[in-house]
Amino acid sequence: MKRYAVYFAPRPGEFADRAAGWLSGGVALPGLPRPAAEITGDPRRYGFHGTLRAPFRPAEGMDQRRIEGTVGDLARRLAPVSCEGLRLENLHGFLALTPVGCEAAMLEFGAMVVEGTDTLRAPLTEAEIARRRPERLTSRQRALLQVWGYPHVMEEFRFHLTLTDRLPEAEVAPVMAALDRYFTPVLPRPFLIEDLCLFGEDDAGFHLLHRYALTG
Repeated sequence: MKRYAVYFAPRPGEFADRAAGWLSGGVALPGLPRPAAEITGDPRRYGFHGTLRAPFRPAEGMDQRRIEGTVGDLARRLAPVSCEGLRLENLHGFLALTPVGCEAAMLEFGAMVVEGTDTLRAPLTEAEIARRRPERLTSRQRALLQVWGYPHVMEEFRFHLTLTDRLPEAEVAPVMAALDRYFTPVLPRPFLIEDLCLFGEDDAGFHLLHRYALTG
C-alpha cells in the first residue's frame, strides 16, 4: 500500500448499499443533468467514507502490522459517537451528507483520532504541502497542516460523506433534489459512528483493510 487513511465507512446494510450504488456511477436517477458516472469521479476513487485521518504515507519503519495495531488500540479506547441523523448539504459546490446534532462530540472525536494516529505518518514533503494549496488556506489552517499533516482538523474539522465532484452552479439544485429522493428513505436515524476503518491505497484506489469497533 502506498498510503493509508482512517475513515468512517457504514456497516453493511441498506444505507451502505445505496451509497455504493450511487458512487458506482450505474444509478440512473430522474432529474440528473448528467449521468451519475460523470459527477462521481473523485468520490468513487476514495469510496464512500468520512475522513477521520486523511491519507498519509507511513513513517519510516512503520509497516502495515504496526499501523493496524495502533488503529486497533485507539478504537478500543474511543466510544461511539451518536448523532441525530444526516442531512444533504452543498459544501462549496460539492454535495455531501453531514451529521446533525453532534457537533461538539464530532470535534472531540476527530481530534482524538488525529492525535492518536499522528505517529503513523511520514512528514509531508514540499510537493505534498504544495498540493494542499497553502496560499488558499487561512493562517490557522496552514499551521494545522504543518503540525498535523492536514489543514481541516481540530476546530477546522467538519465531518462529511462526499457524494459528488464539484458541480457547476446550475447543476447543484437538480442533483441535490435527485439525491434527496434517492437517499432519504435509507438515511440512518440516529447516525452512529461505531468503528474506525483502516483503508489502504494501491494503484486501483482505496480499499477497506480492517474495521475496528469502538469499544471505549
